[in-house]
Amino acid sequence: MADTAPLLSVRDLTIGFRTDEGMVTAVDRVSFDIAAGEFVAITGQSGCGKTTLLRVLMGLMPATSGLLDMSGRPIRGCDHKRAMVFQQAELLPWRSALANVEFGLQTKGMRAAERRRIAGDYLAMVGLAGAEQRRPDQLSGGMRQRVGLARALAVDPDLLLMDEPFGALDAHTREALQAELIRLHEQVRKTVVFVTHDLDEAVLLSDRVFVMSPAGRLAEIVEVPIGRPRSDPEWLRTTPLFAEKRYHIWQTMKRLESETREPRGRAA
Repeated sequence: MADTAPLLSVRDLTIGFRTDEGMVTAVDRVSFDIAAGEFVAITGQSGCGKTTLLRVLMGLMPATSGLLDMSGRPIRGCDHKRAMVFQQAELLPWRSALANVEFGLQTKGMRAAERRRIAGDYLAMVGLAGAEQRRPDQLSGGMRQRVGLARALAVDPDLLLMDEPFGALDAHTREALQAELIRLHEQVRKTVVFVTHDLDEAVLLSDRVFVMSPAGRLAEIVEVPIGRPRSDPEWLRTTPLFAEKRYHIWQTMKRLESETREPRGRAA
């Protein structure tokens, strides 16, 4: 980590839910720092607390205990310093692509002409120049995700949170958007926390991969020392370092799953 103060700092964060059977812990005493401009992927089995953690980072729900701050200030509720891209784009169906991107700018009180200009610039940045007036039902799944990404970037957040944004797309579209996200990250240098089940995606995109255990703990942080810019994703996938990091993460997840299945497994 850099010597400067981290953009995001998390200490002993626990997130629990009350159910009919009692309290269920989704995230258990997680601690980490993320530097400004860093790209971090979070991976792990279904149910390990990845999306729950992301929602708390966004301010959509409270933590049960622990400390969580950004730029030295506690995170309490949502603000424009953080933006989120969901697995489904969640666009407003009655609004055009341009008007969807304008929405966050509108909530900031920006004047109409200025927000139209900014929204148009970000749609062009994600490759949707010429599609400004199309409604969501006139866009492909990949195009809708591009609109969602443009909408998040348009408010100029310090932290971009992405919850499996390419998970529902076909392989070709997914790889195209991965390459697009690499390009955009180089261009705008936002800090990104990216949840994914896809290990190839995690290694390809990130500077570090956080591996969550089935018990909701941060089991390991894997450094990905692949330099930037990463201008040739297809070539990167063929390199020994890429294969080594992917295999290491896969082995870690397999070990964590095995430990969870032990009859008298280690403390959860």
